[in-house]
Amino acid sequence: MQTNHHIMKKIALILASLAAVASLPAQALIAAPAAPSYSVTVDFPYVGKYCFRGVKYAKGSFQPSVKLTSGDFYVGIWGNVPVDRGYELEVDYYAGYGLKLSKSWALDVGLTAYSYPGLDTSGGADKTTFEGYAGVIGTFGSFTTGLYAYNDFTLKAFTLQGTVGYSVTINAKASFNLLGTIGHVSPDGGADYTYYGVGATVPYKITDKLTFTAGLQFATHNIGLVEANHFWGTAGLTYAF
Repeated sequence: MQTNHHIMKKIALILASLAAVASLPAQALIAAPAAPSYSVTVDFPYVGKYCFRGVKYAKGSFQPSVKLTSGDFYVGIWGNVPVDRGYELEVDYYAGYGLKLSKSWALDVGLTAYSYPGLDTSGGADKTTFEGYAGVIGTFGSFTTGLYAYNDFTLKAFTLQGTVGYSVTINAKASFNLLGTIGHVSPDGGADYTYYGVGATVPYKITDKLTFTAGLQFATHNIGLVEANHFWGTAGLTYAF
């Protein structure tokens, strides 16, 4: 889901718009439409596995998503659609708000609803669970970092997760990105566990609005008797407008 990436692009677009407006006649200025106050991002990736907080939930899956951002507020929908019908369909709905703390740091708070439309609830499972989150994200040079706290009100589980990312520019259209993750889950019932992850991605800009991204991921955890050490690849398209 995690989250976040369009502030610098929006600033560049605003500066470019101001430069263009300065060269227009007065009549054109009066008739010019207002710049849009929102952005929409559509993702359509394929993943070799679906792992959430170190645990595998499905094999190969499509993970389409749509995110609407307006100012500091955002709302979105994300799905995991397994190719193998033996795994559950998941549809998540989320909304949040980002508060800028300084030039490089921001506070992010929100709520996610995890939905499993086809889940058999005869055994007491929940078709929908609700989780609140709050985190601090920041950048320094080519590094990004984040520290988040998640509290699932339905499953009564608290998660603390930290991330560190690094990006290297390849050329005007591509970059190489690394992201490391460590988290700890503390449920009210059951044992705590720790999970780890690392990923490498290469986004390539096909056009100003369309990006193709390929990557490799690894995730593991310290839960006994549960499969760990997962490797998988990802590939997908992102369209932003």
